[in-house]
Amino acid sequence: MLKRITVSDLEIGMFVHKMEGSWFSHPFWKAKFLIDDSDKLATLRSSSLDGVVIDTTKGKDVGEAGPRDVAPRSAQADRSAPPPQSRIHKMTARASSKTDPAPTHVEVHAAQALAMRAQKTVHNTFIAARLGKAINVKAVQPVVTDIMDSVRRNPQAFGGLMRCKLKNEAVYQHALSVSALMVALGRHMKLSTTEVHQAGLAGLLLDIGTNYLPHNPDIADGDIRMADPKTWQQHVLLGHRALLNDGELPDAVLAACLEHHERMDGTGFPKGLKRGEISTIGCMAAVCDSFDFLLTRSYTTEALDPAVAVQRLKHMEGAFDEDILRAFIESVGLYPIGAFVELASSKVAMVIDEDPADATRPVVQAFYSRETGERIVPHRIVLTRADSHDAIVGIAELSDCGLPDEAQLRELIFLTAYKLAS
Repeated sequence: MLKRITVSDLEIGMFVHKMEGSWFSHPFWKAKFLIDDSDKLATLRSSSLDGVVIDTTKGKDVGEAGPRDVAPRSAQADRSAPPPQSRIHKMTARASSKTDPAPTHVEVHAAQALAMRAQKTVHNTFIAARLGKAINVKAVQPVVTDIMDSVRRNPQAFGGLMRCKLKNEAVYQHALSVSALMVALGRHMKLSTTEVHQAGLAGLLLDIGTNYLPHNPDIADGDIRMADPKTWQQHVLLGHRALLNDGELPDAVLAACLEHHERMDGTGFPKGLKRGEISTIGCMAAVCDSFDFLLTRSYTTEALDPAVAVQRLKHMEGAFDEDILRAFIESVGLYPIGAFVELASSKVAMVIDEDPADATRPVVQAFYSRETGERIVPHRIVLTRADSHDAIVGIAELSDCGLPDEAQLRELIFLTAYKLAS
């Protein structure tokens, strides 16, 4: 039986069926769990939740006494907090070490080396899955830790590199990009180190199930997203089933992989879950995965400019958790790295770095003049500097400028801005 009570009436032994409030109101990954220790109880009672719905068939009722007052804590009850000796714990222990902050022009070089190593690891993992071998999650754990370290040193460098580099195979670039987005979002949400690691691991493995879909040589450009929708949607269940076989993955990672195509209004798949039924990490994965797919060119659609993709997400009413979407936009910025923008000076520029002091005034690289209709010598403009009288007035439309393809132009500007090898 479901019963709504106030947080002050909660007791150890009760089973939480639903928490009424946004994720800002509480720190729990799961929406449903047993209150099996005093720490959980204290956290719930001190939260700003509007109320809690308990399930009296799975836990004690208000005022009920008995053995359920002290319910045993089991691994199944909370696999998201792994035992101290598990390999998840060992990998996050390394990530918890302090890492000194680094400016983007420094970190982007480390990020490039990391991306080359990581892509090889992800490639080998996906190929093994395609060949029917067991998924070697242990092999990709260091990739997540390295991404966490990079994002900790600089929140934008690795993600910006992924958005601006062409010479990455799409499926592996997507995995690395979503992992970095999940890590950055988790840090912005002030999740624990273990939870951020789980978010990054989930981002890396969200689409592992695409390797189990039947090969179809007739699909345009080999883009599996162009397959029959019923076939494409099977990748979620296939991937979730394969990850279950690992045996040591936290429930949070499994939930993200299962729920990243669910939508708050119930229009998603595979289960058509609605608001309150999707886990926090599932809501995070839905936003991060959707954003990166909007940046990916397919056989039938052009890739969106990152700033346009942000606006597209904002206008997808009913799809995403509003609080998590807001946190995501704060983590990448209204004008993410790689966005083309119009300046008040009639120059066209690309965003190459954020400015933590003001998300609306990032660092840009100007390269074209509307006044002359010609390219100009590329130069960096720090919009927050006192001597800068320029400002972003909108997202740039480049189709009438006679410039190279936007993806090629984006890579060229980014590589030259940071003197990276192509």
